[in-house]
Formats: sequence, structure tokens, C-alpha cells
Amino acid sequence: LLWITEPIPFHIAGLLGMVLLALLGADSFGSVVKLGFGNDTVLFFIGVLALSACITKSGLGRRISTLILRLTGNQTRFIILGFLIAGAIIGMWITTLAAAAMLMPLARSIAEEEHLERGTSRFGKALFIAVAWGSLIGGAGSPAGGGANPLAIGFVRDMLGLEITFTGWMLYGVPCMLLLILPAWWVLLAFFKPEIKSISRSAEQLRAEFSAMPKMTHNERSTLVIFLLTVTLWLVSKPLGTLIGVKIPTSLPAVVGACLFFLPGVTDIRWKDVESDISWSGILLIASGISLGMLVYQSGAAQWLAMLLLGKIDAVPVLVQIISIILIVSILKLGLSSNTVTATVVIPIMIALSTQLGLSPLGIVIPAAMTLNIAFILVTSTPTSVIPYSTGYFSIADMAKAGVVMTLAAAPIMTAAIYLIGRLAGIY
Repeated sequence: LLWITEPIPFHIAGLLGMVLLALLGADSFGSVVKLGFGNDTVLFFIGVLALSACITKSGLGRRISTLILRLTGNQTRFIILGFLIAGAIIGMWITTLAAAAMLMPLARSIAEEEHLERGTSRFGKALFIAVAWGSLIGGAGSPAGGGANPLAIGFVRDMLGLEITFTGWMLYGVPCMLLLILPAWWVLLAFFKPEIKSISRSAEQLRAEFSAMPKMTHNERSTLVIFLLTVTLWLVSKPLGTLIGVKIPTSLPAVVGACLFFLPGVTDIRWKDVESDISWSGILLIASGISLGMLVYQSGAAQWLAMLLLGKIDAVPVLVQIISIILIVSILKLGLSSNTVTATVVIPIMIALSTQLGLSPLGIVIPAAMTLNIAFILVTSTPTSVIPYSTGYFSIADMAKAGVVMTLAAAPIMTAAIYLIGRLAGIY
């Protein structure tokens, strides 16, 4: 109720929940704190946020933004597609919030150069909604995409003893991400057909601007190397761990990557500059969410709620199960204004449902987990959408009307992708 009505900040409500768990005798306060703050998911989140902040501080983010326009050319419809693709690719690795923050200044510069009128320009609406949607679509692509992803992986590991590796998540996430980009583009063009066919700068001018950029600085080069090293460690963590005889959890490369920035001579970025860009309230929300989710499951409350809400889901075919879960999570996101909050509420219930009904746990959890980042309808569902919305180029109603159509289009697409991959992987 506190998360839905928002009388106090999300993270304060989460901390209050931890206090109440102890006072009402669910567990000792020490155990409640250890469940959340002692979980390595918290460090994973800190590492990814530090990595995102360093990419921005180094100037690499601006270079990437200029490259996007160099590749899209000057036609407005392709610029919208370019923002969706760029948002998806960037949001897949450095959190959806950071991706939107990186792309928004570029979108704003285009809007100002073309004198787009706030709230009325169809190109402006499509462009800034593309900043949000592209980033959110990318969030499903890998565990690094959003706070809800490592939270879901952690719940599956801690409650079921099943390990979803970085590449194991991407097996489902990347196809879902790729398949949603073109439908998002078509929906945006259908609702907000740009009033201008091309921007004032020619394709040749855009190419010349990129070519005229100065050489990469030491900070940019170091940041790029650290980023690529971190991604490589994520992708090869399982075979590398087997080779050296040490288990490498997803959180470890994130922490290694974050630490490398501050070694002598690597960059001149100071921790003081980075910590102001890290969402410490988000970290508190993650930690308190883990405590709440784990105890909801361990106490049996999640099993009771799962049977109350979805007790008959085993009676329908698998495809209907998947699309039902995707739509249910999408609806829940309308009331729960945070991907992390939604994960805290939804994933323990889905895990309990699978164990109670004897269904494949991953077959139930994967569709829910993939849907956590896909918040196309309400601006307030995630801070990722609030960033472009704050510019004033589109309204809550603009995003909502296009978002309903996009959500209805995404549900069968994701269902088909998850079902086919799940069949090959043996979870259906």
C-alpha cells in the first residue's frame, strides 16, 4: 500500500517494511538485515551504477551519442529507429536509467535545432518516447539492464537453488529485445508520424561532425577497455570459473570493473564525482526488497497469495500460461511505480506458484522476469521514462495511448520467443 500510494519514498517504505518484519516476529532484525544487505545482488547494482557513471564522466557517452546520428542519417523516421536501437544496446549493459540519461541530451539538441514545439510536435513526441522505450526494451537483454533483473536471478538462486547465468538470461532476453524494436518503431510512427521528413543538417554534415571529433582521451580509452573487460567477464564467467576452480557470480565482474576505474593511472575520475550519480536510494530499495521478498516466500505467504491469484493456471496450455503471466505483470506495473518493487512483489509469488502446482519454475519465472522492464504505458512506472518526459515534449496521455498498443503487441511476441527458446532449453 505504501509503494502504491507513495506517501513516503520507495526506499523508506522498504526500510519500514524491514522494521515491521522484525517487530511482528517474522524473523529477528539481524536476520532480516542480513537477507537484504548481505546479498551480493546489492554489490552487483553498485558496480553497474558506478560503471554507468564513469561512462558519462569520461566523455565516452557523448561520443557514442554523436556516432548514433552519424549512423542514422538525417531522415526523421530513421532517427527514431536509431534511438530505439541505441537505447536497447546501451540499456542492455549499463541500466535503462543510464541509457535514457545518455540519449536524452542528444534528443534535446535535435529538438532545439529543429525548433520542435513542446507538447505538439509529433516528431518530438516520437523522439523522446523512443528514448524511454528503447532503453526499457534493452533492459530485458541482460542482467545488467535493470535493478529488477539481478533481483529476479537472486530470488531464483536463493529460493530454488537454481543458477541463472549471465548468458542464460541473455538466451531469453536478447531475442525478446531484438523482436520488440521494430514493433515499437511502427507503433511510434503510427501514433506520431513526424511532421518533417528530415532534419536541417544533411547526412554529409553529420558524418563530417563525427569525423571532426577529437581523438579519444585517456579517460575514454580506459573506460572503453574496462567496459569491454567487464562484459567479457560476464559472458565467460561460467567456463572461466570452471577453469580456475572458483565460482564467479554475476556480481563479481561488476565490482571488478567498478574498482579498476580508481586504480592509479587508469583514469583521473574521482570517486567523489561518481558517487553523486549513484542512486543510493535505489540500492536501499534493492536491499530492503530482497529481505521482504525472501521472507514473504519463506513464511509461506507467497504460496498462499499465489494460489489465491493464479491457482488454476496449471489447467491451461503452456502458451496461455506464458501470455497470462506477461499480461498480469504488465497490469501490476501500472500500480507499482518501480521495476524493483514489481520484482519484489511478483517473483516470490511466481516461484511459490511453480512449486505449489508442480510447474517448471523457470517456465513461470522467465516470462515474469522478462516483463519486469517492459513498462510502455505509464511514465510513472519507472524513472527511465521520467527523464525524457521531464523535457515536456510528450504528455502522460501520449505515452499511455501508444503504450497500451505496444504492450498488447509485445505480449504475443514475447510469448512466442520465450516458448520456442524454452522448448529448446527443456523448461517447457
